[in-house]
Amino acid sequence: MNFKQTLLAFFGSLLFLPQISKSQSKDEQYLIVGTYTRPNTKNPSEGIYIYKFNTNTGEFSAVSKATGIKNPSFLTVSPNQKFVYAVTETSDGSVTAYSFDKKLGNLTKLNTQSAGGADPCHISIDKTGKWILVGNYSGGNLSILPVEADGSLGKATQTINHEGKGPNTGRQEKPHVHSVNIAPNNRDIFVPDLGIDKIMTYSLDAKNGKLLEGKPAFTKVADGSGPRHFTVHPNGKFAYVIQELSSTVTAFNYASGKLTPFQTITTLAKDFRDKNKSFCADIHISPDGKFLYGSNRFVDAGNKNGIFAPNNTTDTIVMYSIDQKTGKLTYIGNESVLGKIPRNFMITPNGKFVLVANQETDNITIFKRDAKTGKLSPTGKQIDVPVPVCLKMVSVE
Repeated sequence: MNFKQTLLAFFGSLLFLPQISKSQSKDEQYLIVGTYTRPNTKNPSEGIYIYKFNTNTGEFSAVSKATGIKNPSFLTVSPNQKFVYAVTETSDGSVTAYSFDKKLGNLTKLNTQSAGGADPCHISIDKTGKWILVGNYSGGNLSILPVEADGSLGKATQTINHEGKGPNTGRQEKPHVHSVNIAPNNRDIFVPDLGIDKIMTYSLDAKNGKLLEGKPAFTKVADGSGPRHFTVHPNGKFAYVIQELSSTVTAFNYASGKLTPFQTITTLAKDFRDKNKSFCADIHISPDGKFLYGSNRFVDAGNKNGIFAPNNTTDTIVMYSIDQKTGKLTYIGNESVLGKIPRNFMITPNGKFVLVANQETDNITIFKRDAKTGKLSPTGKQIDVPVPVCLKMVSVE
């Protein structure tokens, strides 16, 4: 090969480098982990932890952490992925805004505003990126906060208080908002309230940042069921709520802001007998819309609050197939989470892995997901992080 041919070959090879980099960037995601910063634990958390996670191989590496915040249990990411918002789940609940450097994987605090209620436990941002909705568990209410041009938060423009109670005197003595969910149309807002056994519905005025009463104003679920987390099917026709106190999932037909229930199914195996010790937590649908998953937490039934007293029963992820025409769920099985108290979990954007945040065993377990059967299998990999609660992913630049 002469000099000219060598030079052409060299520069020709450079053309492939950007393509390799682009391919790698699609696989690489930042994993952002919200936690409880309990000072009295053996391995106390320092705040929000950030990792790089390869969604093709399941490999990961630590990147950074944001400290100086108490109990940033739940997080949401702006549509442009430039900002992250975290609740402070305490009696004087608040929401903190961060800018996110996608090149370095660092969070920089912008400001903090009141959540308008005690113990905020869930947070969402609308598709315009202009409005934050936060649900306050102990406050029994939800608030809407404006997002300023620089990503920081303004003071809440509206706080809505729920009323009522349920038959479970230990857990339903008053309203307990447990999640605030924005439908794909960015208008319908569904708010499961564990304390009153209702999914409250609102309509978002995204121009003025106001929540209007939905039509209907709520959807009633079974007494004592304790609705918690909620998800809408990718086709926009079905919706599902997981119920903490009854260990069930209820399926709905969804149209024009209205939920019509058509199925309730247990999250437990057929041979499971100790139902009073199960407290469901999270729920997600696979990206292809074919499978639904929920988390089961098994606790000491003698503990009044339950959720912080894990017992020896194996905590699991329940798996269902979804009938694409009817939305009906069919039970597949339960897979051990290899940890305790799976408060939150996530499916990677490509649907290849499921990551489970085990709150009481300080680990995030990584499972491979079979796209054909929906079943999960352990990879043998886990991320060691103190008291993980919420998992979000952001693409790497």
